[in-house]
Amino acid sequence: MVYTPYDWAQVLRQKADYVEDRLRLGSPVIAISYEMGVLIATVRGAQRKIYEVYDRLAFAALGQQADIEAVRMLAVDFAHVEGFQRSPEDVSIQRVVGFAVSPAVRRAFSDPFRTPFVVRGLFAQVGESTSEDTFIVLNYDGEFSQRERVAAIAGVIGVEGKMERFVNDHLESGSLPLDEVLQIALMAWALGKVEAEGNAPSETEEREVSQDILGDTLKRNLMEGKVEAVLLERHSMNERRFKLLTDDQIEPALERLRI
Repeated sequence: MVYTPYDWAQVLRQKADYVEDRLRLGSPVIAISYEMGVLIATVRGAQRKIYEVYDRLAFAALGQQADIEAVRMLAVDFAHVEGFQRSPEDVSIQRVVGFAVSPAVRRAFSDPFRTPFVVRGLFAQVGESTSEDTFIVLNYDGEFSQRERVAAIAGVIGVEGKMERFVNDHLESGSLPLDEVLQIALMAWALGKVEAEGNAPSETEEREVSQDILGDTLKRNLMEGKVEAVLLERHSMNERRFKLLTDDQIEPALERLRI
């Protein structure tokens, strides 16, 4: 069968509609750079959503679990080969995404005869200072973009910017304890969930009722799920910076939110 340029463009549109429909109600993920490291947080069901890629690198995603796992393995395999052939210091999130993950995802999306990856991913790398922290957001078509200070992924792309602005508006300069940063992250998560579900109030009402709506949304989702949070530690003496937060470490943030 011969595909014309029109046929090819039509297939891409159909693929995009197919993937976006399945991502729409996915659980958002938020990543924040602060003094102690990079905090990544979400609310999940049974399956993990945040993974270690390499010593200073992490990956989180929403989408179909099989596709998330395929992207994770691409990233992990490339990172470890890079670390072995070059050096651990040469392993960067830019190379992992740019040389291994993005081309594979783009090929699957562009090929009319292949099923696209149903996934939207967030990659994070912790540096020696907040200015060196790196975030990359990867879309299902293989396109990716870099973020500074905060990055978010959600089922609806336009929601991500609102989540990031929320964090920037509430994250004060200077040192903050982990529970305060996690509190901001969870409220940003709730904002992403509300917006993606189309339940956001009008702009005239937002200032008055948004905190109640966000709190109720978080509380409702925690009835069937749980908070998953990871800290990529900046000042750890260990090469492995990936630290999965325990329930005891998460609980103070929920108490601050009265949940």
